[in-house]
Amino acid sequence: MKQFRYALDPLCLACCALYALNRWILKPHVDSVFLHGYFNDMLLIPCALPIILWMQRKVGLRKTDAPPDLAEILFHLVVWSVLFEAIGPHIMNTTGDIWDVVVYTIGAFVAWVWWNRRELKPALA
Repeated sequence: MKQFRYALDPLCLACCALYALNRWILKPHVDSVFLHGYFNDMLLIPCALPIILWMQRKVGLRKTDAPPDLAEILFHLVVWSVLFEAIGPHIMNTTGDIWDVVVYTIGAFVAWVWWNRRELKPALA
């Protein structure tokens, strides 16, 4: 199994670049509900999870350098969904939105497929 590169993972780097592109270039100039409300949310797992897993690896909470497995992705997806969409609106001036959870999940699924494509390829063939 190939070693996971954490923040240097190509998907993480690409999604961080897409986040910056949307945040500072597209959103100010393009009137789109998806770009303004959901696109960056879709990038949550591919952008943030590699960095969190790297920190967990450094402090000994993660024992492997393998790509994130489904359990790790789902755990963080649930924790962040509850934190950002259920708890956050009670302590900050934000609104919880179930559609944010939907796009977090889409981003998580795409990331899982990307990070596990080598293991999935034989199963799909």
